[in-house]
Amino acid sequence: MMRFQSLENAFFLALLLLVTAAFLGVVQDFLQPVFWAALLASLFHRLYVRWLPALGGRESLTAALTLLFILLIVILPLILVGLAVTHESALFYQRITSGEIDIQKPIRYVEQTLPAARDFLERLGVDAQRLKDGLSSAAVTGSRFLASQAVNIGQNALRLTVMFFVMLYLLFFFLRDGSRLVESLIHVLPIGDERERRLFAKFAEVSRATLKGTLVVGLVQGVLGGLLFWAVGIEAAVFWGVVMTVLSVLPAVGAGLVWAPAALWMFAAGEPVKGLVIVGFGALVIGLVDNLLRPLLVGRDTKMPDYLILISTLGGLAGLGISGFVIGPIIAALFLVAWEMFVEEFGSHAPATLQDGGENGGDADGGAEEAVAEEP
Repeated sequence: MMRFQSLENAFFLALLLLVTAAFLGVVQDFLQPVFWAALLASLFHRLYVRWLPALGGRESLTAALTLLFILLIVILPLILVGLAVTHESALFYQRITSGEIDIQKPIRYVEQTLPAARDFLERLGVDAQRLKDGLSSAAVTGSRFLASQAVNIGQNALRLTVMFFVMLYLLFFFLRDGSRLVESLIHVLPIGDERERRLFAKFAEVSRATLKGTLVVGLVQGVLGGLLFWAVGIEAAVFWGVVMTVLSVLPAVGAGLVWAPAALWMFAAGEPVKGLVIVGFGALVIGLVDNLLRPLLVGRDTKMPDYLILISTLGGLAGLGISGFVIGPIIAALFLVAWEMFVEEFGSHAPATLQDGGENGGDADGGAEEAVAEEP
């Protein structure tokens, strides 16, 4: 009878794993909307809780108003910025292909004003004309890529629209029922309630800090960078400002990937004053924003060092796309807290357990339980 019961349990666990894998396979195309809905619900949960008593405890109405607030304050501005970037990138591509923006100007200036540089290129076997043609081709290719991405977004409009409304639909229920869903997961998952609460708390803490910090730093750097480019007369200042905002997900180096080449361009084009202005403003103002705000908004709340935030962000972006700038740090934070729990609960008992050869297994378990009970 015992063997039959064990066999039943084994088959049930196998069935549980099978249907779980099948369910994840069915919904895999919608995992990103699920993630972003959960992330936004976590970010605005405090607002929902604050509004709930004022609205007489009506959960559905409070969730609907919170959702409307998110649409107006977060999502609608992002859509408008996306439309502006699409327009600017297409216009930038047209200006390059029509010759309105002279890509070869910096090389011609270097050839005319710095004969030593021309001689140096000749000694290296570099053909200046070929270099100019290559630079023009690279600029056209890059701008064409940006324009094609905008076209691809338009072609995938139906899919993106479906994903968007799925996210909004889920966001409503996550706002309204999020606390109950989390409690259900804590009850079901076989990890231990205290551990699960700690992991869920870390998920909410890191996701809020990462999204909030990245958005604030990105917006500030993008606005400052766009104004800087507009002031020195660089074409498509709005577009480059948004590019800085997007690249600001990379700590320390993000915005510099835009303003540093722009400064070199100005120096090569015979505009040293503008080049110095870009370098000075970029390093002292835009860079200072990253160095001051990011540790305050991200590092302090996540309790992770900057280098770990950087590599987890880069790894997340490389493996998971745009969502990776949040998922990467979340995984890194969960990794740290899981190992912290392991050390707290089992680190001091592992040598004794190994030394006893398993004879005092009950004592080791009791010690682990005491470690859990002593957690704040």
